Amino acid sequence: MDQKIIDLYDRYTHEPLDRRVFLTRLAEMTGSVTAALSLVPLLEANQAHAAMIPADDQRLETGRLTYPGAAGDIKAYMARPKGASKLPAVIVIHENRGLNAHIEDVTRRAALAGFLALSPDLLSPMGGTPANEDTARDMIGKLDAKQTVQNLVSTIAFLEKHPNANCKVGAMGFCWGGGTVNDLAVNAPTLDAGVAYYGRQPKAAEVQKIKAPLLLHYA
Repeated sequence: MDQKIIDLYDRYTHEPLDRRVFLTRLAEMTGSVTAALSLVPLLEANQAHAAMIPADDQRLETGRLTYPGAAGDIKAYMARPKGASKLPAVIVIHENRGLNAHIEDVTRRAALAGFLALSPDLLSPMGGTPANEDTARDMIGKLDAKQTVQNLVSTIAFLEKHPNANCKVGAMGFCWGGGTVNDLAVNAPTLDAGVAYYGRQPKAAEVQKIKAPLLLHYA
């Protein structure tokens, strides 16, 4: 596949680029609308193919909950090994598509690795993650960045006191969530560890505020 097509899809996914503009430019690159539409399924992430842990996996206890955020309740998905307690906790921070089935699957993977895993829906202040990914991307862009970080600081406090946790709390995130992990590390001295899978970096002047060890993935 032409790298220009992949670059265009990357812009559509991360900037975000309006879907109509994306399809128009893709049609120009491929020569027709029909050719463009045939490529879209090959480009888009397939959550069903990516899924690794069934939602009803008998090794896990999973559920949905709400907890107090900085300015209102935060919806979340939680998973842990069945019957386990006093576990290190990990916050799984979603991409700019919100809390979807893929991130819930990643949360279950973290639980099977021995964590109390919690994925907050950071679109909760706007009503929660919608079914349409394009709508979710638009909503992410309208979030109050400072409030989002404070909601995650509240998430750390919630997990530190959780009866199934051992007071240790880390965070991992992907794309928009990766950048959000970095922002959280700057603003939460109690964060025990952070793992960012790409995403923006904090300003150089803010790096000295980071206390947690970080594992950073960039290509």
